[in-house]
Amino acid sequence: MLIISRKSSESFIIGEDIVVNILEVNGDKIKIGIEAPKDIKILRTEVVETIHNNLRAVETEGIPDLGVIKKIIKL
Repeated sequence: MLIISRKSSESFIIGEDIVVNILEVNGDKIKIGIEAPKDIKILRTEVVETIHNNLRAVETEGIPDLGVIKKIIKL
């Protein structure tokens, strides 16, 4: 893991076309802005974990429309 220290209004670049801007630092919270191509998915970790947990729950229940649910998630 790379650890980078930044102040408000500073930024860093990932690859050639992703820019992460530090917008605000307030106590233990920071606001960041991410500039990336539209084809790059940016999701919060807890959202991805919830999706995976829900898919696992559906798979264990044997619900036949799992393919439809996966298509909806991709939208």
